[in-house]
Parts: sequence; structure tokens; C-alpha cells
Amino acid sequence: MTAQPAGAAVRVAAAGARNVAELARLAAGCIACPELAAGRTVVVVRSGPPAADVLLLGEAPGADEDRTGTPFVGRAGQLLDGLLAEAGLPRSTVAVANVVQCRPPGNRPPKSAEVARCAGWLDRHLELVDPRLVVTLGRTATAWVLGPRVRLAEVRGREQPFRGRLLLPTYHPSAALRFGPNAAPRAALAADLSRAAALARPRTAR
Repeated sequence: MTAQPAGAAVRVAAAGARNVAELARLAAGCIACPELAAGRTVVVVRSGPPAADVLLLGEAPGADEDRTGTPFVGRAGQLLDGLLAEAGLPRSTVAVANVVQCRPPGNRPPKSAEVARCAGWLDRHLELVDPRLVVTLGRTATAWVLGPRVRLAEVRGREQPFRGRLLLPTYHPSAALRFGPNAAPRAALAADLSRAAALARPRTAR
């Protein structure tokens, strides 16, 4: 994949994936974002069943995810797992992905060009998993759907249509950690995950 048409090359490659395992194999060699490809340990594509009623969408892998190859396995992931269980939506029943699949240097936010280049992988992932509900975790993931001018506080917890399915924006679990166990972001995240459980009954792998 060359730098300039990298986004188009990603879409062509992703379109050839017949299932999520094949998508992960194809994405593993992606070099569409040279800076990210040079610094990553592994491409972090997804976790969860190959088909699910709920897909959780985060920002990008962190250090723990880059080491293990699995999204949301650090402190934020541990909190997420606990809140999912409390909501009656076990982690094993949901699909999990990020808008960018390689760890940005120093855990910086992904650049808009990186998000755009990686979009082909995520678009195909959504097609293959075919969730009834997409829960965006944090502003970066929500902006991927609703555009860069979105204000998370204004759309958080509000269901809206998205590509023939439902979208439910909420806070990133790292925000819940940052503000503490008794602050508003954690309570809002817990409430939104409970709402997600009510909106879409999880299904096991087909």
C-alpha cells in the first residue's frame, strides 16, 4: 500500500475478506500509516464473536493492547468488562474494535488522516459482524460516525440510526477512570451499557 492511495488500497483489501478471521489476517500486514506501522508491535483488529448484536467501538490500541493484540485489556478494559457484566452484557457476547488498529506513538490521539486510512477495515468489520447496535466509546469513535464537530456531551446516551442499525454514543472507560468511581462519566457509561443490553439482545457466534 502506498501512502497517497492507502485508504483506497485498504478498502480493496478489506473487501476481499469473507469473514472476520480473514479480515484480521489481511489487516495484520497493513502499512497504510507508515508512522503507526513502524512503531506498533501488532495490529489490534478486534475481539469477540464473529457475529454479535452489539459492537463496542473505541479509539485506538494502548500499550497493553499493542502487547497482547486484543482491544480493551488494560485498566480501562477491566472497568469496561465489569460494567458490561453488571449490565447483563458479558464481554464474551459483544464485538469490540477501534477506529484505528495500530497504537499511536505515546498513546496520542489518532490523526484524522490515520482514521481515514483505517476506515476501510472498520467498514468491512461492521458489514461482517452485522451488529444491531454500535456503541461508540468516547469522542474519537463518536466523531468517526457523526463527524468531527460532534460534542459528545450533547449526543451521549441518545439513540440514533446508523447504516440500518442503531448508534448509542457514550463515554470512554478511560474517562470514567480519570474522573473517579463516583463521578458522572462512570455513572453515565454504566447507564448507557445497561441501555445497550436492553436495545440489543446478544447472540452467540453463528
